[in-house]
Amino acid sequence: MKKIGYILFTILGLGLVHQTVAQHSMPQHSMSTDTSHAGMQMGDMPLTGHASPLHVNQLQHSMSHAYSRYLPMSRNGSGTAWQPDATPMYMWMQHKGPWMLMYHGAVFGRYTNQNLGRENGQRGGRTFDAPNWFMTMAQRNIGQRGLLNLTLMISLDPLTEGKNGYPLLFQSGEAYKGRPLIDRQHPHDLFSGLSVGYTHAFSQDVDMTLYLGYPGEPAVGPTAFMHRISAMPNPDAPLGHHWVDATHITFGVATLGLRYKQFKLEGSNFTGREPNEYRYGFDRPRADSWAARLMWNPTNELSLQVGQAWVKSPEELHPDENVQRTTAGLMHSRQWGDYHYIASSLIWGMNHYTFGNEHAVLAETNVTLGRPTFYGRYEFLQKDPEELEVPHTAGEHPIYNIHALTLGASYRFTQLGQHGPELHIGAQGSVYRPDDQIRGYYGKTPVSAEVYVRLNAPLMRMSGMKM
Repeated sequence: MKKIGYILFTILGLGLVHQTVAQHSMPQHSMSTDTSHAGMQMGDMPLTGHASPLHVNQLQHSMSHAYSRYLPMSRNGSGTAWQPDATPMYMWMQHKGPWMLMYHGAVFGRYTNQNLGRENGQRGGRTFDAPNWFMTMAQRNIGQRGLLNLTLMISLDPLTEGKNGYPLLFQSGEAYKGRPLIDRQHPHDLFSGLSVGYTHAFSQDVDMTLYLGYPGEPAVGPTAFMHRISAMPNPDAPLGHHWVDATHITFGVATLGLRYKQFKLEGSNFTGREPNEYRYGFDRPRADSWAARLMWNPTNELSLQVGQAWVKSPEELHPDENVQRTTAGLMHSRQWGDYHYIASSLIWGMNHYTFGNEHAVLAETNVTLGRPTFYGRYEFLQKDPEELEVPHTAGEHPIYNIHALTLGASYRFTQLGQHGPELHIGAQGSVYRPDDQIRGYYGKTPVSAEVYVRLNAPLMRMSGMKM
């Protein structure tokens, strides 16, 4: 009953967020997401009442990217990462003097059962829980060339999931009470992001950004799963999370980025150690790891990235083990009306250890057709015996291949008030295919299923479009 109470508390919490901006947020039918204009400037206009077409046009030009005055807001990803310009945006917005404020958030109230047909001794688990995150951003122009951004992100996962997270077959990473978390997704820290960024524009084509986070997200991988529209309907973290974007919560980050037109080159110095099990505090910054990333948006609908990271001692239980991480990703988004879009991601990550390489590949798609949404995720990944805590011969490092396919659907049931969060109901199922050597722990083809309700910030609708 205690956990159910936490879930209800979290769901109600997102429902209350919109009350802080309801009097100033943009009416849902009047916001444009046209991103074809460069030179966007942030104006000083209250977002109240029903905007006229002229007001909508002015607002369209007032919205800029978090780290460039000359890129569209819709390119914002997690940290300093990019996503396609045609990506739909779910958020509340308001202006306070020279500041533009944005509020995001999502919470799932769900029941999950991992490995439905498990026999005695086989791995799995079931629970009621509520994965969630809430985020606010504030930005303003500084003089004729500067742009300041402040970001705060929190998660109530430690309350709604427990300190050891939620059951998820074949997931691994981080630790709890001196034991590795196996077949579980760890909870995220209460303070998942606290960052400041300053961008100086040399021209419309060239600008430079300094980003500092404690915690923050270094220039590693594509937009993290919690913020990818292609992953939005799926409550589960990807199984390749620790091959691609586990650094999205890092206690100590400094990133310098240089943009030239549709390219951006970034370098980061950051803390390699992943967050510890004490989810309410701030871990010690170490500044012992490095990363470099190149991003390119060739069209409004595409975003590509490739990067390399040298991560020192990421795992608490293996302090002498460093990781060289390589990532590449392609993200695609296309809209043809309000609540009519397709968003897809193809992502590869590789961890290089002293004993060899382990790969993870993800392909996911979110197709929203008005109220219904259909989505899927396929993953191929490689894990060693220590990551899955299975016995093996000393001195040997076998690699186990795992395939996972998830298919799901959700339905946008209603919106809570004129400016309130959207309420969705959904369900999904997953089927796995592990290597022969580890089937004794899971079964030949384990199956998992879950049902959920989701609250998230409302869609910023496209002017002139009809549902």
